[in-house]
Amino acid sequence: MLITTNAIVLSKLKYKDNDLIVKCYTQEKGIVSFLLRGVLKSKKGNSKAAYFQLLSQLQLEFTFKNSRSLQSIKEAKLNHIYTTLHSHVLKSSIVMFLSEVLSNTLQEEEKNEILYSYLENTLLWLDSQSEYANFHLLFLLKFTKYLGFYPDINQIEWPFFNLYEGKFENKPSSKYAISGENLTLLKTLLGTTFDALPTIKINATQRQSFLSMILLYFELHLGSFKTPKSLQVFNQVFS
Repeated sequence: MLITTNAIVLSKLKYKDNDLIVKCYTQEKGIVSFLLRGVLKSKKGNSKAAYFQLLSQLQLEFTFKNSRSLQSIKEAKLNHIYTTLHSHVLKSSIVMFLSEVLSNTLQEEEKNEILYSYLENTLLWLDSQSEYANFHLLFLLKFTKYLGFYPDINQIEWPFFNLYEGKFENKPSSKYAISGENLTLLKTLLGTTFDALPTIKINATQRQSFLSMILLYFELHLGSFKTPKSLQVFNQVFS
């Protein structure tokens, strides 16, 4: 079956001397992995390999075979050309971190156009912005909506949030109940859009604390979730 689809690159891995294995989140098929044979061998191949930078947005044409775990790409071209995402050191750190989170969490081999649209549009938003220090926090929080554990905001005025239950509480019912600065920021972000993000002012320590909390939230709700290897470097860049 010949498929033409938009795709976002989640990970790439050198295979043998000249090949790449690339995992993409596609608009038509969800997660699909590809083997790019000989792509690192020639100058022409290298220019093609440059298309497959992390979180690049592509249009792919490939023949899909259910019997294969690695598909072959017939044609690839850039769907959107980023102006800053791969060239700006801080934004490229966000790209590396979020691509690891997405690669870790997105497993489904099925179509989800609403999720695809969310990823596509938020990455384009980030590419166009000059103030984005809190982008990854709101991105991850809103991402939970598509993963099925977005916070229940029915009792948002209550003074605790239970990470394990995913809801606000009047009294802490477990060791996973949070309060204080993380709770205040959670409530703020739950009522915020990406365009309003620059109005939220927090320092590096607060940002790291909230990020640790939301990664724990992912861990509690996704049994297979692992802390990203790039987290330490990411925190250093944003400290």
